[in-house]
Amino acid sequence: MVSAAALARNVVGIIGNVISFGLFFSPAPTFYGIIKKKSVEEFKADPYIATLLNCAFWVFYGMPFVHPNSLLVVTINGVGLVFEFVYLAIYYIYATSQKRKKLLLFVLGEAIFFAAIALITMLAVHGTRKRSLVVGILCDIFNIMMYVSPLTIMAKVIKTKSVKYMPFWLSVANFLNGCCWTTYALIHPFDIYVLISNGIGAISGLIQLILYACYYSCKGENDDDEKHPAKPAEIEL
Repeated sequence: MVSAAALARNVVGIIGNVISFGLFFSPAPTFYGIIKKKSVEEFKADPYIATLLNCAFWVFYGMPFVHPNSLLVVTINGVGLVFEFVYLAIYYIYATSQKRKKLLLFVLGEAIFFAAIALITMLAVHGTRKRSLVVGILCDIFNIMMYVSPLTIMAKVIKTKSVKYMPFWLSVANFLNGCCWTTYALIHPFDIYVLISNGIGAISGLIQLILYACYYSCKGENDDDEKHPAKPAEIEL
């Protein structure tokens, strides 16, 4: 019989999966625009390269031989891997030759790095507890980097006193995603590695929403430039 704690954990995890799916899907309009214009323009592939590696490590972390009972972590990050591969493939098709070379070098470097960590973990680290420690720390590092990446956008909001560079629903999704996975980590069995990074994510999302509330009604220094509208900033996920 399924315990109440296990049931609650699964429900929260499923909700977290749905919200995370929304986060992974959110760049889709950007790439639809790239396809229509047949150019990546000034958009950078860096956020998607970073998210690709982040998802790969979380999938590895959720494997039964690393951290058992983490199926929901594996499923959503597996979906994230597919999304990031699609985004990067589109970027590669419409990028300049120089940007293509840079993209291939970074992806190759990530593949080598991931393979090296996976081999070392499987061959030199024995037992799921020790493997969870090694991979979990790496996952936290990359997840925290992903969550705090909007700091540059938040700084721009404060500087311009305008929220035009910080989409409201993306901030909401970041906050809810962090809260969901923090709750998931706190329910038995306790998962410190999921807790740390997503707790920081929840705080980051809350700060974004506070900034939005503070500057929503303000007219920023660039808001009155109708003739030369600024291009929306790329949001790192």
